[in-house]
Amino acid sequence: MATHEQFADDLALYAIGSLPASEAGVLEAHLQQCAACRSELEALRGDAAMLALSAAGPAPPARSRDRLLAAVKREPRSQRMILYHAKPWWAIAPLAASLALAIFGLFLWRENSNLRQQQAEMQQKQQSLVADLARTEHESEKAREMLYMLTSPEVQKVSLTTPKGGPQPGGKAMYKSDKGHLLFMASNLAPLPKSKTYELWLMPMSGAAPMPAGTFMPDQKGGAMVMNPPIPPGTEAKAFAVTVEDAPGSEKPTMPMVLMGAGQ
Repeated sequence: MATHEQFADDLALYAIGSLPASEAGVLEAHLQQCAACRSELEALRGDAAMLALSAAGPAPPARSRDRLLAAVKREPRSQRMILYHAKPWWAIAPLAASLALAIFGLFLWRENSNLRQQQAEMQQKQQSLVADLARTEHESEKAREMLYMLTSPEVQKVSLTTPKGGPQPGGKAMYKSDKGHLLFMASNLAPLPKSKTYELWLMPMSGAAPMPAGTFMPDQKGGAMVMNPPIPPGTEAKAFAVTVEDAPGSEKPTMPMVLMGAGQ
């Protein structure tokens, strides 16, 4: 039969439920035959209960705490239990989700910023292209109009010379009365001071007062051009004339006429 002394260390572990099952069976068999060990076990269980209640109730006797700690110290190191509280993985799930959303939001913000910049650049290029096309179309229309005025037999052509018939300045007016389109080209005109300007006049067939048809200044070679001044469509022209006026122009011609010519 097992001796009483060999179970002294096992009683403390058995009291707190930490004795392995293989050894607990042997101890329980001994307890059925040993009254002293049963008394020691009851005392150890009482001590453990007092320690468990020490946080909420009065302090247990010092002897109970000392006896239990001494028994635990005698326990082999390999049999001691290490308890710790680890946070479950789902405790950090909200933080991980928030971090992922923040990173994804930053990515979307950068992509949106790049797209808006590319869209602005494309709109700017498109506007520049539209402006270039508009200028090209305007220049093309102007060139077609000039060619039409120079070559069309439907255009009235009037040659203007000095009243004295001298070989000085000259000009030519090409006029489409139904549209009110006029192209006038002059050559060999004398230069003028900045306070003066040449002004073209249309003499209506109806006998009304001369109509201003645009002002102009000659270049270094004496050449000048006036194209499509504001003339009401359907105005029939009897003659054209050029005068020198005070800048920026006059509502009535000032004599003498520098150039003058009647319609054909």
